[in-house]
Order: sequence, then C-alpha cells, then structure tokens
Amino acid sequence: MKPWNDQFDLLIKSRAPLILIRSTEEERVESLIKQASKRLNSRRYSSWDYIDGLQGVLNSERLGVRQPMAVLEWIKKLDSSIPTILLIKDFDRFLDDAGIARMLKNLAYKLRETPHSIVFCSGSWRPSIDLEDSFTFLDLPYPKESELKILLENISKATGYSIERDVLEELTRACSGLSEMKVRQMAARALAQRGKLSRDDLNEVLEEKRQSIARSEVLEYCNTVATQGDIGGLDSLKAWLDQRHQAFSEEAKSFGLPLPRGVLLIGPQGTGKSLTAKAIAHSWSMPLLRLDIGRLFAGIVGASEARTRETIQRAESMAPCVLWIDEIDKGFGGDARSDGGTSQRVLANVLTWMAEKTSPVFVVATANGIDRLPAELLRKGRFDEIFMLELPSAQERLSIIKLHLQSRRPNVEIPIDSLVDRTEGFSGAELEQTVIEAMHFAFAEKRELIESDLILAASQLVPLSRTAKEQIEFLQEWASTGRARPASLRIN
Repeated sequence: MKPWNDQFDLLIKSRAPLILIRSTEEERVESLIKQASKRLNSRRYSSWDYIDGLQGVLNSERLGVRQPMAVLEWIKKLDSSIPTILLIKDFDRFLDDAGIARMLKNLAYKLRETPHSIVFCSGSWRPSIDLEDSFTFLDLPYPKESELKILLENISKATGYSIERDVLEELTRACSGLSEMKVRQMAARALAQRGKLSRDDLNEVLEEKRQSIARSEVLEYCNTVATQGDIGGLDSLKAWLDQRHQAFSEEAKSFGLPLPRGVLLIGPQGTGKSLTAKAIAHSWSMPLLRLDIGRLFAGIVGASEARTRETIQRAESMAPCVLWIDEIDKGFGGDARSDGGTSQRVLANVLTWMAEKTSPVFVVATANGIDRLPAELLRKGRFDEIFMLELPSAQERLSIIKLHLQSRRPNVEIPIDSLVDRTEGFSGAELEQTVIEAMHFAFAEKRELIESDLILAASQLVPLSRTAKEQIEFLQEWASTGRARPASLRIN
C-alpha cells in the first residue's frame, strides 16, 4: 500500500473533487494538507469553519462566517488560475439542509473541470447513500514510529535536554498507536512533573492507552490472572499456543515466521473458551481487550463501519495485545438482509484487517455453535487454526475437579473417582458449579466438605449435554469431518 502522503497527492493530482479523510485528528490533518499544498506545485491551502469562516485567502478572510453555503458558492466560482485545496471542518452538521446536499452533488461534477479540491475531516461521519458516490474516502492511520520518534526528539530538544537513544526507542514503541495530540499531552505532563522526557514516562503511556480503551463503547480492558495451569485438559490447544507465543519473538521474525493472526475456539458453553482467552493474555504478558460485537452495530447508517475502524485502531494502539471477540457467532450470524448488509460489511472489514494486519494483535474468537457462522469466517487462512473444545473426557474431568478443589479447599483430601464416573457429559463450568454446590451443603451444616456432598450436587445438576443434546451432537459431527482441530489430545 502506498504511503498516506502519496495517496493524498495522487487524489489531488487526479482532481478528486470531494475527499473525506476519516480521522479525529483535525490538527494533524490540517498540518498534512498544508505540507501537501507546498509539495504539489505550490497549491494554495485554505480552510473554513463555522465560527471563523474562510482562512488563508487574501481579500476573502472570514468569508462565510456562520454561512456554510457561502463557502461552497465561493469555491464554485473560484478562478482556475490558483489551484486550491479547501479544508472544511465539521461540515457533516449541515448536511440535513437539502440545498447544501444538492450543492455538494453539483460540485462533485463542477470541480472535476478545475484544479480545486474540497477536503472534509471526520472520525465518525459517513455520507448518506445518495452522496456517497460523490466522495473519495481516505483513512488516516495513527502516526508511524518514524513520525513519533521525530516528534519526541523535537519535544525533547525544545526543553534543552537530549533524550537517550535507548529511552527514545522505548518511548517510541510505547507511543505507537496513540494520536499525535495524545503524545503531546503525555509529553506536556512529563515536562510539568520532571522537566524532561525519560523512561519514567512509560507507565504514563500505558495508562493513557488504558484510558483510551475505557472511553471506548465497544472495547473493554480486562484484567486477568488466569493461566494455562487453571485450565483442565485441552493439552493439544495448550501446546499449539506455546508454539504461537514463540512466533512473536525477534528470533522468529529473523527466521521468517509471520506474526500469528489468531485462533477460533468453537464448542459448547462452559468448555473453557473464555478462560482460554484470559489465560493466553496473562501467560503471554499481553493486555486483554474484549470486543462487544453487539455495540458495533449502531443505529446510524455508517456508524458501525466507523466504530469498526476505531476499534481496530484502538486495538493496534495496545499492541502487542490479545483481542478477544466473544460469541462471534451471535454478532455475525444474523441475516444480512435484516440490517441492510451492515453485519456483512463489518465482517468483511474485520476479516480483511486480520488477513493484512502487520501489528502484533492476536485475535481469539469464541463461538458456541457453527450453524450461524458465515462460511467466509470458517475458511482456512482467516485464523491460524480452528479448535473444537469438546466436553471433557474422564481424565480431563479428574483434572478439572482437582483444580477447583485445590483452589477452594486446598487442605482437604477427598476421593473423587466416583464423582468422575457420575459426571460424564458435564462441561468444565458445570463441574465447577458441582464443587461450589457441594461446598454450600457442607457449609450449611457447619462441617468439612466430603465425597457425598459432591455426589449429591452432581446428581441434582442437569448438564447441557442433556438439555442441548442435538446441538452438541451436531457440533461433534461437524468437527469429526476435519474442519476443526481437537483441543484435547484424547477425547472420550
């Protein structure tokens, strides 16, 4: 893909009339357009906003104050002898006006005959369907590491202190994924506290990223202490994850290995999918971000796609990290006709990003079933691997029960062989609930937990393998055809 500056220059040279730059960094957009105007045969840069009107044009300063139509009339009549790039700010607020919408359509034709272009900047707005074809869209990514390094160096020089090379490298990597404004704010706080940029600022950068996630309506920053040792069984999946973790190292990069894309975990409820996602993040010492797919699908046309782009940017700002897409079958398993194709467009954006991403974001998607999952999500290459998490075998049930007893009653020795035999068809979550229920029995009678409590609790629980027998059998039959890899080394 061409660098952003080259893409923008090409649009201006090809006389794209209306350009929408999708970004919330208005100040940075303005700076980049000013630089472009100098590169492109000294094109004139001008801007307009509702309060200050037109800026940067002699004899026309403050034209169109509180009059959005006036600035459109101005550029429509503008002589072609002075090629102009006009940045219009906050213009999406005026598009309910039928006259302005019509003028934009007219300008989409008129400006192709001139060297003038109008640039709009917005992080969430998307033109209505009847205006969409009039615009050319261009996404502005977060600053690259090379840009951040220059920015941090310039800030440090302005203070009169030189920043150590290794500290600069660490801060640059830490700031990757933050907007230019956020980096400047972080630097301002550091200078106010210590008078210079230093390694002490790394924690502030991480905290800024955490706050950025907290402000998101779609992503949730999850604190987790779970490890692979907290998961009973799933030995094949654990071994595979250990291999993928090594692929994030510099040695793996030198060896020619690409960064892992992610894994899709499919299985009945309670088989450890969510726990596995949490354990991956903690074991790999990476932040865990949970994506709420339901919140992606906002009611406003175009808002879902904008939220998807924002979510991807926020996830990449935390990289290396684990992005957990919980119950992906519920988010992308609906009928595309019922939402105007929004779910399909969002899914396409997510899959394209997963296939092309170069950032160390490991995607862990979980699904309780496959009947609602779109075929393109299950196609080989979308994820590094698809694992089927079956109901635990006898050996795995023994391991799971021991884990829960050890964590809750570590000093009590209880024979559990008979309990293992009586819990065939139980999921890991149901085994945990059995232990908890048995502890309630013992606690109510003010005594220690015994084997009969566990057996009684198991006898009173109706497992999912009975209430959703057909669904589980369908999953097992689907996995047996080789479409998914078993997460356990031995399945009974």
